[in-house]
Amino acid sequence: MYKLLFFFLVLLLILPPTEVFAQKKVPILVYHSIAKFEGHGQKELYVTPENFEKQMVYLRDHGYTLLTFEQWHEVDRVKKPIFLTFDDGYKNNLNAFKVFQKLHTKQFKPTGTFFIITDFISRTNRLSADDLKAISNSGLISIQSHSVTHPDLTITENLDAELKDSKRVLEKIVGKPIIAISYPFGNFNQRVVNETKKYYLFGLTTTPGPYIKQGIENEHYLLPRTYIKYSTTLEDFAKIVKID
Repeated sequence: MYKLLFFFLVLLLILPPTEVFAQKKVPILVYHSIAKFEGHGQKELYVTPENFEKQMVYLRDHGYTLLTFEQWHEVDRVKKPIFLTFDDGYKNNLNAFKVFQKLHTKQFKPTGTFFIITDFISRTNRLSADDLKAISNSGLISIQSHSVTHPDLTITENLDAELKDSKRVLEKIVGKPIIAISYPFGNFNQRVVNETKKYYLFGLTTTPGPYIKQGIENEHYLLPRTYIKYSTTLEDFAKIVKID
């Protein structure tokens, strides 16, 4: 017993902490529509506002810290970091913003990242430029890129424009740096990563699972995300965000 304890203490002294203990898991969740499903589109890409609020209350009550990508440096400084992302810029994402406003206190600041398709801004069911300015200025929502036209970036002939022009348009609207992109359909390859690095600090996939720091090349351009769906129960949600 004493020999085992001595061996463990030696490990603590000679190895970095990350080699002795499991790496911190950081859930990155992806939502699309925050609304009641009324028969249009894919049902599983909806989460009702009521369920979304229950999920946010769960995070609040269980000590999670919600971060945006401008706060990535906080990942190792807070106990339970988590990122909430919303793809496509649907108008109904304002329902998520309303929940954030409702739950925002001095002790709990709910935040999220809206990934916007710039050519879709102000369409009937999409957020307008004025919407983007207002929610960005609230300090609760980070606006980031989801390309110009939402193509498969691995096969488009306009890769540079899709990356560069979406960044330019969004920076003009919100007046803040655009540092992250959610790859349309989650599709990427080495070419996409190489080009993304010219304009962004982060690239997000739809590879399921939490982020775990591994120190591999281009790690911040291969960030995994887990879908939260219409059928996701609160019990399912608790398992998805579990980090220990």
